[in-house]
Amino acid sequence: MEVNVSVGISARHIHLTKENYEKLFDHEMTKKADLNQIGQFAANETVTIKTSKGELKNVRIVGPCREYNQVEIAASDARVLGIDPPVRRSGESSGAAVVEVITEKGKIELDNCIIANRHVHMNPKKAEELGVVNRELLTLEIDGTKKGNLEVEVVVTDNGYFEVHLDTDDANAFLLKSGVQEKLIIR
Repeated sequence: MEVNVSVGISARHIHLTKENYEKLFDHEMTKKADLNQIGQFAANETVTIKTSKGELKNVRIVGPCREYNQVEIAASDARVLGIDPPVRRSGESSGAAVVEVITEKGKIELDNCIIANRHVHMNPKKAEELGVVNRELLTLEIDGTKKGNLEVEVVVTDNGYFEVHLDTDDANAFLLKSGVQEKLIIR
């Protein structure tokens, strides 16, 4: 079976616990824009991610605060920082690459820097409709200027909006833009 799915490009960003957010900011998180994933938003607040070898400024916080900390970057960002973060599922970042997170108020060190695996979000109803289960691997068939296939992992959540998430390196490799429709292959 083939089904069209929207592609969302996930630029470098950070998720913070309330405790760590409060170490870095003196005010409540403010919303810049809603994201397609229901209840999530791009915050106005940004941080600097730093290592001994490099830094990335203006890294956007994705809100609201979470139960875990996680820094998500692309491989090209990792080269700037001089680190080798693992590719992992969201929420499984403990013990990953170490970075310093800096704001005007303060700084913290986190061992939660990853390259997020490619994934497709959906809610339970959509998963049932497609006959897929959480963590199942599917194929994204890209039919644009630079054709190709990518493996994506199913992420089923109650508020999941049906969308594939690729990092900027993957999107750039296939000349993709956010919002394009590509084919998801279900076997």
